[in-house]
This record gives sequence, structure tokens and C-alpha cells, in this order.
Amino acid sequence: MPYRGGMTDGPWHCRHPVAVDAAIAVLFALLDTGMTLLGATWWPAHPGTLARVLLGVQAAACLSLTARRRAPVTVVAVLGAFTLAVTLLVSPAGLLTPAHPGNVWAPYATALAAYGPFFHPRHRRSRRTPIAVFAVFTVVVTRAWEPSVAVISIGLLRTALGPLLAFYFDARRRLVQALTERAERAERERHLLAEQARTEERNRLAGEMHDVVTHRVSLMVLQAGALRVTAGDEATRQAAEELRAAGCQALEELRDLVGILRTAPDSEQTPSTWGFANLVAESAAVGTPAELVEQGDRTLASPLVGRTAYRIVREALTNVRKHAPGARVTVRIEYEETQVRLSIRNTPPTEDPGSLAATGSGLGIAGLRQRIELVHGTLRAGRAPDGGFCVEAVLPSYVPTAGTAV
Repeated sequence: MPYRGGMTDGPWHCRHPVAVDAAIAVLFALLDTGMTLLGATWWPAHPGTLARVLLGVQAAACLSLTARRRAPVTVVAVLGAFTLAVTLLVSPAGLLTPAHPGNVWAPYATALAAYGPFFHPRHRRSRRTPIAVFAVFTVVVTRAWEPSVAVISIGLLRTALGPLLAFYFDARRRLVQALTERAERAERERHLLAEQARTEERNRLAGEMHDVVTHRVSLMVLQAGALRVTAGDEATRQAAEELRAAGCQALEELRDLVGILRTAPDSEQTPSTWGFANLVAESAAVGTPAELVEQGDRTLASPLVGRTAYRIVREALTNVRKHAPGARVTVRIEYEETQVRLSIRNTPPTEDPGSLAATGSGLGIAGLRQRIELVHGTLRAGRAPDGGFCVEAVLPSYVPTAGTAV
């Protein structure tokens, strides 16, 4: 990675990359000088002044590794130029006679320099330059114009080993990172689904209490009131009145209990048009960027229409998280005097949905369609031209409802 000045945290070698690269360059300069003198590379059979000069130039070329993070192509060019010069000078037709013609004459520093261009930030988007540099570099190191199985094999290993290892560790790191992010996203998604299930269960219990308990208690109150009117003695009328008052108090307490069951854990009211911002924020928090665009006066939408619109947006965002991970979502809501228009559009997914797409009943859109038809609205859902998905709904601004008394 390129050096960033001012880093004060992390291990010493991360805070001082230039010093680390300088030490590595010195190490390779010493290694290549020693191995050359031992006859492992290009040292001629009869060394002279020219050979000693080339030895110094080789050390200088190895020291260019100090800049391998900032200018990897330059480092490869320097070492490649030196290798080509040595190949032309130390050859049967050159000025110096090689002591070991079967050796690879490139410095060992070429193995470290070969992978640099592939992973420099400047060349991550386009690999053309690194590939071209690598191809020329490999031809020079392997001396392809002098066919030799040993030289070509060792040369290819010298130039390809570094990139292959780097590609392996980079792919492994990316895979581990992707799996970790997917596991975290799935965990957050399961948490949200559990919260949604608990909310739906509270609403179901509230509905059952409304339909069953309230009906029976109301009958008791009516019968107690009738007994109070028809009773012949004062004691019975008093008892009937106490029973009627207790029943009315029970209805009030039941109304409060039903309200608690229908309320979210954070004591908010039933979500409506004001809850869209929270839905968008929750979506962004679990890794699905969403943008909310509202036009018009939200007070034009009646409470029932607002709650229906909220459920449409919630279901659409949930489907995006399940089936289109990595997509961006735009939620657009237009409030008009006679109708409310909703559009939830997402871009194509950038990741594989995996097993998360198999969760759920698969009836989310069908359930929304039934709910929208109850308020005389329309729903359209399908693929968008860009490969994403779009959910569009049109609801009437006002829908009359029955009284709110329990």
C-alpha cells in the first residue's frame, strides 16, 4: 500500500514503511552481490573492471526497491533494464564471457519487484499496464530468445511466484472479509426480522383481545345497566351499578393494555408517514443505502393511508435486503390532494443473496396487494429496465374509517 505520512498507530513496520523497504532493499543488494560473486547468476569467467562496475550498478538497481510501494513500475523498469544490459554484455557474443551460461542472470530482487505493479492503487482498475510490464519483464528475465528449458522455467518461477502468492493472499483476504460482512449483515437482518415478528405478534394479540374480551365485557356492562334499571330493590340496583362501573373501568384498562400491545417497544405510536425516515435509517444501518425523497404535505394523507404506505415501504426495503444485497434504494413519496404516490426503486444487486433470499413466506407482495386493495389503491411491482426492481403504489389520500372506540 502507498505510504501515508502521519500514521501514529499500529505496529512499527506499518508506521514506517519507507524504512522497512529501505532495509529490504539493502538486504537484497547484499544478497545479490554475494550470490553473483559465488557464480549463482551472471558473474563472468574472467571478471575485470567492467564486471566490477556492473556489480555496483546491480547493487544500485537493487536499492531501487526502496520505492517499490510508490513507483513499482519504475522499480521493475530499473531491474529489467539492468538485466537486459547484463544479458547483452555477458553472453557468448558480448564483451564478457559467462562462467555459467545456464544460470538466470536476473538479480533475485526481481522476484520481489515483479508483483508490485499489479497491486498499486493506480493500476487496480486497469490491469493493462501491469500486464504489459510483466510480459516484457518476463521475456527479459527468461532470455526467451535463447531457448533453454532450465533458464525459462527458473525465470518464470522468479517472475510469477511473487504475483501468484500475492494474488492468493489477496483473494483469501477478500473472501474472509466478504464472508465476515455477509455474516454480520445476516445477523442484523435476523435481528430486524425478529423485531418485526414480535411487533406483528403484539398486534395479533391486541386484535384478539379487541375481538373477544372487549365483546364479552361490553355485554356484561350492558346487562348490568339493564339490571340496574329493572331491579325492584335498592340493594340490587346498587350492586348492578357497581358491576357496571367495574366493567367500564375494565374496558378502560383493557383499552390501555391494547394500546401497549400495539405500541413498539420504544413507546412510539403506530408508524405512519412520519416513520419513513426511520425505515431509511434502519436500512442504511444494515448495509443497504437508501435515499428518501418526499414531495408535498404529508398531512394530506389520512392515518389509515399513512400506515398502509409505511407497510409498503417497509416490505419493499425488506425485500431489497433479502434479494438485492449491495443495491442502492430510492424511496420517493408524493402527497397530493386526492392521492399518494409511492415508488421504491433499487439498483441491481452487487453481491450474491445467498441463503437469506430463501427466508420468509414469499407472500410479501401478495399481502401488500390485498392490503392496498382494501383502501382502493393500486400496486405494480416488477423488474426495472436497469436490472433492478421497482415497487409503485397509488393510494387515495383519504379513506374513512370506523370509530376508534374499543
